[in-house]
This record gives sequence, structure tokens and C-alpha cells, in this order.
Amino acid sequence: MAIELDGTRVTTTMRTPGHDFDLAAGFCHAEGLLDGHPVLQVKYCANGSAVATAWNVVSVDTGGLAPEPVPRLTTTTSSCGFCGTEEIDELATKLDPIGGEPLDWTALAGAPDRLRPGQSLFDDTGAVHAAGVVEPDGSVSSVREDVGRHNAVDKVIGRMLLAGDLPARGRGLVVSGRASFELVHKAWAGGFRALVAVSAPTALAAATAERAGMQLAGFARDGELTIYVDG
Repeated sequence: MAIELDGTRVTTTMRTPGHDFDLAAGFCHAEGLLDGHPVLQVKYCANGSAVATAWNVVSVDTGGLAPEPVPRLTTTTSSCGFCGTEEIDELATKLDPIGGEPLDWTALAGAPDRLRPGQSLFDDTGAVHAAGVVEPDGSVSSVREDVGRHNAVDKVIGRMLLAGDLPARGRGLVVSGRASFELVHKAWAGGFRALVAVSAPTALAAATAERAGMQLAGFARDGELTIYVDG
């Protein structure tokens, strides 16, 4: 699917169809492309002769208020987050450290089990990832699935953005796979207090969580987890 911002194509991502508007808006937010400007409209946009093209191009509109975006040099694959982006450090400098009271680790430990009932596509295929919002009481809402881990997170962030629920202060993000740098960065951009992953974090992910002042845990299974950054 191609994503455009104010008429400029910014990326083409390999995604699982569904919640495409959430994905496009979330991608633009997490990449820092919106620069704080509100999204006025998200729509399918046919730029070719084939009717099917309309369902594979999504346009995010800020009325031209967002800075002119720099398109990615490569296609975003289902396993790739910020790959091909040259401004990772620049994006990070635009984000303030996460503040507020830390979330209860006991509540966070049960998040993957509460995420699981929302993974209907995984039940059918066994081949997709999921992400969800962890509320302070440990309940999980706004579950999104995609073949790409980063896409699932973008879909969650985009849903919250379009609903006016960002930044996600006092909430956590739970993901079904490992915690990569890209996912920590997206969680930071979304304002999440914590990131909880079913698998391990990378060393760069832990370093980024430290920089963000974010709680980070991995191997969250069966009500237990390993704390990497206490936040």
C-alpha cells in the first residue's frame, strides 16, 4: 500500500489489508511527518487506471500545513520499521522524555494474555503480529493485527490519533513479537509510558527506552516478564 501526505508519496508498505486509514495516519505520526499538525482527512486515492489502485493508495491530508515530506528511498517491508530513513537521530531529538507515574508491572505482565483474544486473524493464519493499548488497570484495548510488527503498532497509533487520544499518557503498548528499536521509537512518538513485548528487546531498543524514560519489558508470558528498563 502506498501512503501519501498532502499529495506526496512517502512510502510503500507491505501490509495486511484492514484499518488502512489507521496505518497511514499512524505511520505519518510515528515518522514525525505531521510535525504536530492535525490530520484533516484520510482517504483512498486512485492515481492509476486500474480500479484496484484506489484500495492501495491512502492519502493523509493536513491541508498542506505539514512540512514537505521526504519520501523513503526503499519499500517498507513487513519486517522493517525505519529502514532506509536517514533522519532517525533527528526524529529522536524532537521527542520529549516520557513523564508521569510508572505503570504497575503486575498489570503489564498480564497484557499479552489480554491481547490474545483480539488476535482473530492470527487464529485463522498463524502468521500475523498484533499490538494493543494497555490501560492503567491492565486491560487491553484497540487491538490491531498485521503481517508487519511495525504496521500493527502504526495502526494502533493511527486509531488513537484519529480519535484524538494522543499522546497516550499513562498507557502502555503491548506487542506480540520482539521489541525492536523501531517499535520503541514508535511507542515513544505515541507518548506511551511502557512497552511490553512477548519476546526479547534488542540492545538498541533498551538504550532508546532509557533515553525516552519509558518502561520496557520482554518475555512477557503467563503473567511474568523480564524488566529491562524500569522507567
